[in-house]
Amino acid sequence: MRRFSTLGVLSFLLLFSRTTHAEFQSTQQRGIASSSAQLPTAAFTLPFTGKIPRREVKKTALAAFRKSKKISNDTLRLDGASFESEYLVNITVGGKPFQVILDSGSSDLWVAHSNFTCLDRNDTAVPPATCDFGPAQFDPSQSATFHPFPNVTFLVRYGSGEFLSGPAGFDTIVVGGLSVTQQEIGVPDSNYFLGDGTSEGVLGLAFPGLTSVYNTTSVKNTSGANHIPYTPFFINAVAQKKLEKPYFSIALNRPTFSQQVNASFVPDLGFIAFGGIAPVPVLADAVTVAVQPYAPNADHLFVPSNASNAIFEWYTIHIDAFTFPGSEGVTTKSNNTLLDTGSPHNWLPSPVAAAFNAQWDPPAVRDEDTGLYAIDCTAKAPPFAVVVAGTSFPIDARDLVIPQKSSDGNVICVSGIGDNGPDVPGNTFILGDVFLHNVVATFNPVDVEVTLTGRVPY
Repeated sequence: MRRFSTLGVLSFLLLFSRTTHAEFQSTQQRGIASSSAQLPTAAFTLPFTGKIPRREVKKTALAAFRKSKKISNDTLRLDGASFESEYLVNITVGGKPFQVILDSGSSDLWVAHSNFTCLDRNDTAVPPATCDFGPAQFDPSQSATFHPFPNVTFLVRYGSGEFLSGPAGFDTIVVGGLSVTQQEIGVPDSNYFLGDGTSEGVLGLAFPGLTSVYNTTSVKNTSGANHIPYTPFFINAVAQKKLEKPYFSIALNRPTFSQQVNASFVPDLGFIAFGGIAPVPVLADAVTVAVQPYAPNADHLFVPSNASNAIFEWYTIHIDAFTFPGSEGVTTKSNNTLLDTGSPHNWLPSPVAAAFNAQWDPPAVRDEDTGLYAIDCTAKAPPFAVVVAGTSFPIDARDLVIPQKSSDGNVICVSGIGDNGPDVPGNTFILGDVFLHNVVATFNPVDVEVTLTGRVPY
């Protein structure tokens, strides 16, 4: 039987899981105009401890998700905690400190088991250092507050082929002073993982449908049929009445050009706040929009939908338009767009990416394999803005030039606007760090809405 920490959490999760089409319509009817002044001051604030090199798997995962032709565990979910750029926060699990990746595009909380086996792509054991986790791992036997969850398997898979599997359990988690007891957590002990040498796990902040625990003791038997969603950390904090208001708010600061090129670890890049808006200077422009739910369509693709059986997965919102020189000639049909702290780029419809990147001087050159556009590092970025609920949020030119080192050590640059495929219904696009550096994104997973507030230029 499924085990919950308290009856209160059980009741909350049952209520939350029923927040589907009817509540979604109600959310839409509440309107979209809002003001940052309506958001309370945060009760808990935690700085990001830094940012480490990016992983390029979420776009791959979205592409696989989009093309899948069957409703199964893989089509219903975005490969667990897939991420590209890695913003780090400090947490404690059972009183022990860890540095984990914060990801608004996934839901699991996991830290690697201290007695893990590192595997290669063929499931062959390799030296533990190959997985390249950070220095701290979790030993459940050393936590006085850890309780195992028997007869289940925790399993996350990545678009790159990496995976982590192992036991699950419950423990006390503290993030920035916000303490949640009996929080379900994965403790993977069989891992094919290409780590970064710093991060030791992931803290996901999306919805229960993206969690990764299964009612089986065999990895081979995991499926959508035995997937048992659990309450993610932030929703659990609300259920335990640790916050007066069900908000978490993210302000991502942009690193400098030099930091992006030369630093393997970049500190002090913004805040996550709980219970209210993140503490950075903001403009008067703010809008609140409904999060879009998902359901299978006639082709058995799991897509944004207003159907009665739709459920919430990611923080996906409707975009009115993308504006830039020449954008008046570009029309879009499928503006289902995911807000994601785990992606450095904006991954947008092919017509938008092509039209915008043609405005660079010299024009950007598309890489057919990745969908990224190569640009001159000294090129002047064309103006670009995202229009949400009638409000335009401009993107700073510095965010539209993304430098990185090639394998031979040379600095190359790519446009912040990448191509995520054709503009067809059912396709899902991403607004990542390129956009999020310019707003404060305040998420409300209980009322299933997001508030975007423009930031004072910095």
